[in-house]
Amino acid sequence: MDETGRIRQIGSGDKHAMRDLYVEHGDAIYAFVLGRCGDPALARDTVQDTMLDVWRTASRFSGNSSVKTWLFAIARNKLVDALRKRGKLSFVEEVPDSVDQAPNPEAAAIASAESSRLRQCLDRLSNTQRTAVRLAFFEDLTYAEIGEIESVPTGTIKTRIFHAKQALMRCLSRG
Repeated sequence: MDETGRIRQIGSGDKHAMRDLYVEHGDAIYAFVLGRCGDPALARDTVQDTMLDVWRTASRFSGNSSVKTWLFAIARNKLVDALRKRGKLSFVEEVPDSVDQAPNPEAAAIASAESSRLRQCLDRLSNTQRTAVRLAFFEDLTYAEIGEIESVPTGTIKTRIFHAKQALMRCLSRG
């Protein structure tokens, strides 16, 4: 079944479809929100609020955007609401630590150093650039979908990613 069909099932009260949606997208939404707020507890709460909103509003899903875009937009709005309530509207971006499963200690050391270097370079990007990069390359969203989530034109997302790539290339080439 496709994602839109699953949302229709959720709109009809299908708890199993809701569970499947949560299992499939919960971790990605958590990483997205955590990257924006830096607070694991707030990120978990936001995922819960997002999924509760999906449960309540699935019957009104229009299908004008992909399900993934719709979910990330809900999560972003829920986080903004939570931060407004707390009086904290600044976003802190972090790149989650990756688990290295290299086959030997030397390869693990090299991969760890490269990962650390990449994280340092990503940390130097602006918050908006990091978010665009995360959504494009970690969540595999299109520029149009990212623009919809961030409420900015597609051209703005293209510019953010273009400048982020240039900055990353400069940073990584200093090696």
